[in-house]
Amino acid sequence: MNYYDKIAKGYEELHKEEQLKKIKIIKKHLKLKPIDKLLDVGCGTGLTTTPWKCKRYGIDPSKKLLERARQKDKITYKLASAENIPFKDNFFDIVISITAIQNFTNIEKGLKEIKRVGKDRFILTFLKKSSKKDKIIKLIQKIFKVKEIIEEEKDIIFVI
Repeated sequence: MNYYDKIAKGYEELHKEEQLKKIKIIKKHLKLKPIDKLLDVGCGTGLTTTPWKCKRYGIDPSKKLLERARQKDKITYKLASAENIPFKDNFFDIVISITAIQNFTNIEKGLKEIKRVGKDRFILTFLKKSSKKDKIIKLIQKIFKVKEIIEEEKDIIFVI
């Protein structure tokens, strides 16, 4: 059982407020149409997947977090890691990953998978206190064409 499986029951109590703050910032930079397909990589309990008005998908490696996510809304959730996203190339109009990148087992492989399944719009955030911060910034800038970087209270947000 991984860390997130252990904390699944109290996850939203711990993180809901801060995640919704990030979504509010991201919504200013992301306009979606109802026909758009969105993938949330590291979706957890679905907190960052549910606010969007489009066709939504979420993946997470935590079985327990996904059990909680599946209790919400009409969203397709799959048990999967960022390093092995179970969708075809260019399947999604937008791919987001909110406060998850620092937890990827292989950050570079995960970011390349995100790019593979997405078309050209991405929102990627990670904890700015992460010990992997410099590595993540370099990899994002190497793999994606970054439009804007926003420093939020706890995360660095990349608009791509």
